[in-house]
Amino acid sequence: METILELRGVDAGYDRHLVLRGVHFTLREGDFVGVIGPNGGGKTTLLKVILGLLPPRAGEVIYRFPARSLFGYLPQNSRFDARFPISVEEVVLSGLLSEKGIYKRYTRADRARAREMLEAYGMASCRDRAIGELSGGQVQRVFLCRALVSSPRVLILDEPATYVDNRFEQAFYSLLGELNRRMSIVMVSHDLATVRALAKSVISVSEGQCKKE
Repeated sequence: METILELRGVDAGYDRHLVLRGVHFTLREGDFVGVIGPNGGGKTTLLKVILGLLPPRAGEVIYRFPARSLFGYLPQNSRFDARFPISVEEVVLSGLLSEKGIYKRYTRADRARAREMLEAYGMASCRDRAIGELSGGQVQRVFLCRALVSSPRVLILDEPATYVDNRFEQAFYSLLGELNRRMSIVMVSHDLATVRALAKSVISVSEGQCKKE
């Protein structure tokens, strides 16, 4: 399988606090990597380094494809100002900004793609509603659509079931299996049973170290 990205001897952290120390990690085409570990062990920091949101203090991150269009990301907390007047469809379209740039207009094809995503994940009827009107589970579905609208090579999930409602949870996990046929997945979760059932490999991040389970 072709390598997508590598972390080689990466140290990373915030201010004076070092969270990751000497981490090595390789992601290949078709991988589904489950990431487990205690709170504060470095799981989210690892994702930020992979995504290029946190530069390493030592070591290197090597991307085999352009990082700009490589990832779809579903954060643990899809935070936004609920008073901000943005529609569900516009939230999904914002997942295309990394490849289009801020000042380019969305095309008819872009909007068709966003609506296709919303239809696929049961949110088509909400496309014109303000995102602040939705429940936590609905918001998480919308942000999943946002993560997938650019057809990424890698889907990054940070505790994806946090706000997924019970009706959608099983369908969501089945969906991940389908998505893994066309993209690699890295998923952080505290649910060890689910991680072991879904992932092809599992790594533990604890005390700044990254180890295969």
